Amino acid sequence: MNGVIIIDKPAGVTSAEVVRRVKRLVKPARVGHLGTLDPFATGVLPILIGEATKLAPFMEGGEKRYEGTIRLGSETDTLDRDGSVVRTAPLPSLTTDRLAALEREFTGRISQTPPVFSAIKRAGVPLYRLARKGIDVEPPQPREIEISSLRLELASLDALRFTLACSAGTYVRALARDIGNALGSAAHLEQLRRTRSGGFSIEDALPLDRLLAAMETKEPAGFRLIALAEVVPALPGIQVDPELERRLRHGDSSALDLLAPAAAELFKVVNNRGQLVAVARATSRATSIIERVFNE
Repeated sequence: MNGVIIIDKPAGVTSAEVVRRVKRLVKPARVGHLGTLDPFATGVLPILIGEATKLAPFMEGGEKRYEGTIRLGSETDTLDRDGSVVRTAPLPSLTTDRLAALEREFTGRISQTPPVFSAIKRAGVPLYRLARKGIDVEPPQPREIEISSLRLELASLDALRFTLACSAGTYVRALARDIGNALGSAAHLEQLRRTRSGGFSIEDALPLDRLLAAMETKEPAGFRLIALAEVVPALPGIQVDPELERRLRHGDSSALDLLAPAAAELFKVVNNRGQLVAVARATSRATSIIERVFNE
């Protein structure tokens, strides 16, 4: 089995656990995922199966969309509802104008300090592992992110509802913290749902229990496996005949001489059956190198 399945991850399950449950049903095929969701979060989680795991480097990035709730008045060590409260503050007085000002303040390219409870590694160890052991962890260095759209509305006296479109690498938990600080209060993320990840939307997603049931009963009609060639629609492509396909599968990059699409750096190569053969990189107007070869 080779392809991508879009899961609507339920709350209370880690992204790694979703991978383990799927892998149990498709082994020995490799299984991976794109864009970790925290255990309490729900929504779009692309699962890569078999040869699709080779596509991960070409699928990273892309816009992410979320909706959720920010709880005001308290900050937790994990910056979400699963953590322990480390700070409280008076609730802010909020008006429509103040919310509009916040939206402007946090839209565009901004600097963000990731949470200590994150998968960012220090000396090869994820920071969250150190933090969970009670080790005093220095916060990661700030990084630049981009928020293309942010909408806030008052859900109650101590909560804000939001919708958000942002770049990959954005920590929504950290955004909740920063919004609380900007209000002269404190805040943490209470609910989070990812509605889009790159080219995959919640409308494409299947609940985890339904997917596992379909896989258990071996009913392929119960889920959609996205073919490798469809997974990277943004990459320009070329089609090759059987002889060039054979050469590419043997690692012969010269089979691509003079074939790269105009102005393309990365491009995909498909055979006459529409199957993905390779992803390649143009190195000049005339030559290219093979980045990955796929065996469907």
